Amino acid sequence: MNYIESYRVGLEGLKTHKLRSLLTMLGIIFGVAAVISMLSIGEGAREEALNQIAQMGMHNIIIQNVPPDDIEEGSDSDNASRGLKIADALALEDVNPHIDFAVPQRYMTNDVQYGSELQSAMIVGTPPSYATLMDYRPVDGTYYNYQDEIDARRVCVLGASVKRDLFYFKDPLNERIKIGDIWFTVIGVMERKLVGSSTPGMDMNKQIYIPLATSLQRFTRDAFESELDRIIARVREPEAIREAANITQVTLSRRHNNADDFQISIPEALLRQSQQTQRIFNIVMGCIAGISLLVGGIGIMNIMLASVMERTREIGIRRAIGATRKDILAQFIFEASMLSLLGGLIGIALGWSMTGMITLYAGWKTIVSIFAVVLAFGVSTAVGIVFGYYPARQAARLDPIESLRYE
Repeated sequence: MNYIESYRVGLEGLKTHKLRSLLTMLGIIFGVAAVISMLSIGEGAREEALNQIAQMGMHNIIIQNVPPDDIEEGSDSDNASRGLKIADALALEDVNPHIDFAVPQRYMTNDVQYGSELQSAMIVGTPPSYATLMDYRPVDGTYYNYQDEIDARRVCVLGASVKRDLFYFKDPLNERIKIGDIWFTVIGVMERKLVGSSTPGMDMNKQIYIPLATSLQRFTRDAFESELDRIIARVREPEAIREAANITQVTLSRRHNNADDFQISIPEALLRQSQQTQRIFNIVMGCIAGISLLVGGIGIMNIMLASVMERTREIGIRRAIGATRKDILAQFIFEASMLSLLGGLIGIALGWSMTGMITLYAGWKTIVSIFAVVLAFGVSTAVGIVFGYYPARQAARLDPIESLRYE
């Protein structure tokens, strides 16, 4: 059996019908591109979720304040305790044996000005323990200390993005910025955190940190506004995080007269839920993209069957001069494989380009993994072989005498 001759004849068949070959490959091209782009979107979304959850701390308990307007209708809002308070954080440290320490936080969106530069930023009022809790370090200057907190000093620490937007390449240390109508002295710049852009309000790089006492004294609250927006509690032993969350739920419910004005979440549980959701998303997206490959395979089979019919006489001549059935089988399988291989290569290039355009124009984070490329290319090759085998087998089974008589 002369494989080289069979491959040469098959390649000549593809060259003879260039446009038809290209149109046949389109299904494979778009199928491979769809698999790569879909999986890259899923991988990017997974990375974003991991970054956001890691930002909260895997072994922390997050207690979020629920404003009265957000409390579901029909809940016992008459007992509302006006939300979270500093006393709640202190009570958790005293009552809950699993909690090492609790960090209260207050969030405010305000205008920040330095010279002629004016930006809107998230102002976070929180004690010095926040930096320890989040493993968040200054790269320049220092974080404020407990004396700054006790004296409610007007000092602040900038997130990396805020420093860049306000000061560019200038050293911000000991410079004064205006937050709302109040002047603050910059004493530090924090390290850059690798977080996504899906929730810019909670991007630590775009936040300015000030002592909690300063935020409560210098920035007034509405009459029914809660004292805090969030409390983050550090659990001593990671395996006790669920029990700690249950005790926290009971403790705060009693302190708040069973009012539904707070919500507890565990980053570890959010991670597991996110991973499960991501797996389902990848399976669905993979199936949708796989349909494109299936359609491409059907297109290859259809064209190859048509090619066998129109080249019946050619097959008869080859058989008459000595070609075996295996030679004919190899020839048509090679043609189908070449269509899927070339389509797969072009599809990889198109899929790679599509992920770049999705990131550029849609703002979604995409990650092209080697697994996605290998999977898409492997499936496209298998599709060509599987769907090309039947037409090749039909060609190999043609009777040489009947083929020579075929018009």
